[in-house]
Amino acid sequence: MTSRQTTGQTTDQTTRKAAAESKRWVVKIGSSLITNDGQGLNHQAIQSWAEQIATLRAAGKEILLVSSGAVAEGMARLGWKHRPRALHELQAAAALGQMGLIQNFESCFKQHDIHTAQVLLTHEDLSDRQRYLNARSTLKTLLELGAIPIINENDTVATDEIRFGDNDTLGALVCNLVEADTLILLTDQQGLFNKDPRHNNDAELINESSASNSALINMAGDGGALGQGGMRTKITAAQRAARSGANTIIASGAEKNILQKIAQGETIGTLLTADNEPMSARKQWLANQLKLSGKLFLDAGASQAVQQAGVSLLAVGVNKVEGNFQRGEVVSIINNSGKEIARGLINYDARESQKIKGETSEKFESILGYIDEAELIHRDNLVLL
Repeated sequence: MTSRQTTGQTTDQTTRKAAAESKRWVVKIGSSLITNDGQGLNHQAIQSWAEQIATLRAAGKEILLVSSGAVAEGMARLGWKHRPRALHELQAAAALGQMGLIQNFESCFKQHDIHTAQVLLTHEDLSDRQRYLNARSTLKTLLELGAIPIINENDTVATDEIRFGDNDTLGALVCNLVEADTLILLTDQQGLFNKDPRHNNDAELINESSASNSALINMAGDGGALGQGGMRTKITAAQRAARSGANTIIASGAEKNILQKIAQGETIGTLLTADNEPMSARKQWLANQLKLSGKLFLDAGASQAVQQAGVSLLAVGVNKVEGNFQRGEVVSIINNSGKEIARGLINYDARESQKIKGETSEKFESILGYIDEAELIHRDNLVLL
């Protein structure tokens, strides 16, 4: 029997009960669970997921499904034994595999008189504010219509520069997008262990911890041959989900009726709790930008003011500017210790920011010939990390 431990601040069964009774879930199923050990899709497993989700739906829950497996299914159809590295080959495999993946889910859910909807997203869809709001509206409308959105990254068009990188991250961003209550990350492991259980017989399963617990990342391992994510990406995903107030459960998808057991409040897998107040939707969007246009490096005084007082960022506190960004783009804010502490929408482009860094706003007009805003980043457009 696996030993269990609890780390960080916890609320024992109270949080488990809250997660069990929460209404809106994002459920992410990994490649190893959807595919038959790399030999194409596991039809029996997909049938089981559909049955479990149908039961949850009947109990009044709203479910959004983030499913991996398209690339693995495409590899099986092509007879490839190893995941390709070339982007065009990955995209081709994803295009082939996506057909089979959606067909299987649609067929299985149809047996329960449930409509499914395919939703393919790229990072650009969520980094552009208007497209972000459109995606949010579409997903919420699908839930209102009683459909199950089946979400995946649009691998056929995404490039390395604009990819989410793994479906754990995508699941967390979807969680923020629709303000879900709970993120369920189903994997081939029982949950998060304090050390890699594949190499340590004394590894203990972590029952519950805060998603913000900095010690967790050191316990994580890497992903498998078929998937992109490992426990490290799941911890990061839990931290992202926590920004909108969602708790995360990491559990074994091989466990029979795992979703029902979670819905019954059983102590299963690892629960990572959201401890802070949820961010506003706008600040979640800012915090979850995966690709940043530049960096601002602060002196000690500005670092302290931004972190502790929540003030706007003034040019006088900036020592260094990196990147080739435009006005209104998202930039990273680095403190005097080299750590990213915030992100925000900048009021001046890179060339202008270089000229006014270290200067007070009274000098902007003489330096630039005009003054637009007194702040480099206004507090309403700045989010602490």
